[in-house]
Amino acid sequence: MTAIDTVRRRARIPQDLGGNRLDRAAATLFGEFSRARLQAWIDAGQLRVDGGRRRSRDLVLGGEWLELDAQVEAAGAWERQAVPFRLVYEDAELLVVDKPAGVVVHPAAGNRDHTLLNGLLLHRPELRALPRAGIVHRLDKDTTGLMVVAGTLRAHASLVDQLRRRSVRREYDALVRGRVISGGTLDAPIGRHPVARTRMAVVTGGRPAVTHYRIQRRFPAHTLLRVALETGRTHQIRVHMAHLGHPLVGDPLYGGRLQIPAGADPATETALRVFRRQALHASRLALCHPADGRELSWEAPLPADFVALLEALADDGG
Repeated sequence: MTAIDTVRRRARIPQDLGGNRLDRAAATLFGEFSRARLQAWIDAGQLRVDGGRRRSRDLVLGGEWLELDAQVEAAGAWERQAVPFRLVYEDAELLVVDKPAGVVVHPAAGNRDHTLLNGLLLHRPELRALPRAGIVHRLDKDTTGLMVVAGTLRAHASLVDQLRRRSVRREYDALVRGRVISGGTLDAPIGRHPVARTRMAVVTGGRPAVTHYRIQRRFPAHTLLRVALETGRTHQIRVHMAHLGHPLVGDPLYGGRLQIPAGADPATETALRVFRRQALHASRLALCHPADGRELSWEAPLPADFVALLEALADDGG
């Protein structure tokens, strides 16, 4: 039988969230839960506004109290399993990990075992007392790099708040198709694709999404970018780069068919064919320590397959 935890939260909607849909405001304040789950709780009357039931699409004014009283699968229901990841930093409050490609962050349908959460529970069993075992943000399965995990309830609340206030600084290395002319900022809302429901897209009425990018290195038919996020929408970098006309190399969802540049040498063609994931790496993470407010930052080197791809592109004349 699956273990169940009761979840109780209470938070006041800040004025700067006034005018948003209830489910969007709730997703901002209770960032450890998915928007879909929050919508279900709203519909069931388990997430109330000033003590009353509302609909997910109802607009909030700011100043209302959200009260959540619901049940979720306990972290204790998940097995402790050996999962590969590199521990970059750890103290009583925080863990910073370097996630490899191929590791799903949290159990879900189709990926019930051998996720990062399972590995974290093996490393530190007391994380089972925290929502999602301390996980406050995610990386896609095949995106590599840095993630922060809360080690205590105090740290969990602090990190969720820092993410809401957009004070957590996250930078990524992204290899995209084509020669990007210059750096810039893309401010374009992201929501569920109107037709392909497994994808996200730039859509009117989507959630605000802001991505900054600058050029690190140009190759004959590709560009290595350093990307900084202000917001953290699902697939944000992948969606925004595709929207710019420069999808990530190897992206199976937003990149379309594999494209081999005209005149590429055999080594470059082989390197592009064997790189079967999006070329995206969370390379830098900076935040304030939940206990004492110290500013901390970490960097993670590119994984070997990413380095090999860049070397092949450079040898081809970049």
